[in-house]
Amino acid sequence: MINAQIEKKQVPVIYRKIAPTYDAWAWLTERKARERCLELAAIRDGEDVLEVAVGTGLAFEKILAANPSGNNEGIDLTAEMLQRAEKRAARTGSDNYRLRVGDAYDLDFPNDSFDVLLNNYMFDLLPEQDFLTVLDEFKRVLRPGGRLAMVNMTIGENWYNGLWQRIYRINPALLGGCRGVSLLALLQRCGFSHTSRHYMSQFTFPSEVVYGVAP
Repeated sequence: MINAQIEKKQVPVIYRKIAPTYDAWAWLTERKARERCLELAAIRDGEDVLEVAVGTGLAFEKILAANPSGNNEGIDLTAEMLQRAEKRAARTGSDNYRLRVGDAYDLDFPNDSFDVLLNNYMFDLLPEQDFLTVLDEFKRVLRPGGRLAMVNMTIGENWYNGLWQRIYRINPALLGGCRGVSLLALLQRCGFSHTSRHYMSQFTFPSEVVYGVAP
């Protein structure tokens, strides 16, 4: 695994710049993995759902559709991404949600608050030494039996997937600071059960969809 080259304070700066074009990138390389993540999360109407790293709201609008009478919360580190997510959510006509700036390292919610937590393309930005810290925070806000579904850029299984790692080595900002990671073993180490990992590749961009149930 390549060491993270982007510092936390740089993330909002980078994503402020790429916010206007992010949806096109996501449709080209990330769409199928996001859809699989939502399938695994299996949101049931009436649940309490949190998405960490909402981005422009591509998954969040689908959360709202699946959970029209539940409680839906979303946070992101970058205000400009959240502004786009807010517009997308408003177009759904839903009013059972809240979007705000927040930090995955220190979630502003009590213990055992959520039935489902989703997280897309965030751990691939973080330093490896912080993975367990953030996973423990996810576990804290999930109720026992709560479901965690995540997507990350991962290490490719084919030679052509390696293009993206090479781009990261040249200029991490070109990939929004993302590099290939693997989370399944750490999820198990944190005590999550019924874990699974699904490898996906779209336009040669490699993603993993990881799932676990909180203890």
